Amino acid sequence: MTASARAATAIWGRAEQQDFRSRVRGCLLGGAIGDALGAGIEFDSLAAIREAHGPDGVTDFVAAYGRRGNVTDDTQMTLFTVDGLIRAQVRRDTGAWHPPSDVYGAHRRWYATQHDWGPDERNQNDGWLAREEWLYAQRAPGRACLAGFADGPMGTLDAPKNPDSKGCGAVMRSAPFGLLVGWEPQLVFQLAIECAAQSHGHPTGYLSAGAFALIVHGLARGEPLDGAVQRALAMLATRPGHEETTDALKHALGAVRQGLPTAERVESLGEGWTGEEALAMSVYCALVAEDIRHGLLLAVNHGGDSDSTGSICGNLLGTLHGETALPPAWLAEVEGRSTALELADDFAMEMTQGPALHSPAKSAPAWLARYPRG
Repeated sequence: MTASARAATAIWGRAEQQDFRSRVRGCLLGGAIGDALGAGIEFDSLAAIREAHGPDGVTDFVAAYGRRGNVTDDTQMTLFTVDGLIRAQVRRDTGAWHPPSDVYGAHRRWYATQHDWGPDERNQNDGWLAREEWLYAQRAPGRACLAGFADGPMGTLDAPKNPDSKGCGAVMRSAPFGLLVGWEPQLVFQLAIECAAQSHGHPTGYLSAGAFALIVHGLARGEPLDGAVQRALAMLATRPGHEETTDALKHALGAVRQGLPTAERVESLGEGWTGEEALAMSVYCALVAEDIRHGLLLAVNHGGDSDSTGSICGNLLGTLHGETALPPAWLAEVEGRSTALELADDFAMEMTQGPALHSPAKSAPAWLARYPRG
């Protein structure tokens, strides 16, 4: 083991590594479960949901895209965000360090899954995630995401892609930025908004994504949820165009004090199609959740973008409580569980023991095959 590898391991004790891995697993799997719970009712009104599933709405997975437990583009893109963050760390050995480019490259690989029949085994630079055949399924991908990742040139915050788009498609893929626990909060926020601007260029579209990443960051560091939200509000206040996102989060905090949580109170915060509404609804559900099951069912039973609010709330609650708090029956049935687990463990290993896996001088061949530098 090199000196840098020994230093990295010393920073992360065994208990700290296990806690972090549990939170990463919880984030990715919790998001997938929430996504799958909402996938089958995404376009239904609350009245239609109750008519079809009873007065409590859905209380379990319902069929979506051919079976129970299937996820949508929300989970697909979240996984590719993780892949891009790992690739950024590996590519740093070459002297190249621009994480937005690596995340953009990962989202371009997701875009390919929406157009190709299956993996291109000849392209070894794609890495292992892009060779997972189950990801090559169209699950109602958002138009802004498809347009943003359709061509090569990247956008910037000064010249973002889709400058009028403030849909929730950037928020729902941004939880992994918050798992960069070794980064300062302002850097996490900046990376998240730069990557969000590749598809959702309206300030509300990318600032809501940045706020979400910052809240996850606080939870991953062991902060309480309300404190993480307050930190996000403080960061938002420094950015032009923050008002819609700030107001939405403040309304979510206010709704907590208005009485027992109900589907109608969730709907008072919006429908979830835009970034700030999806974030506010999900934060509210996480704040009032008695446990993960209660919070996720509250997050999906409304007449709006149920899979996205379920996914975002699942990311929050999974990060807050860790993987062992996830309902086992849902965990056993959710699509892509083995892939999400494998990716979560790779991310945790990279962030805690990266120098033992790769360096400019020597790297584990298996790791570079999984996360190529090219």
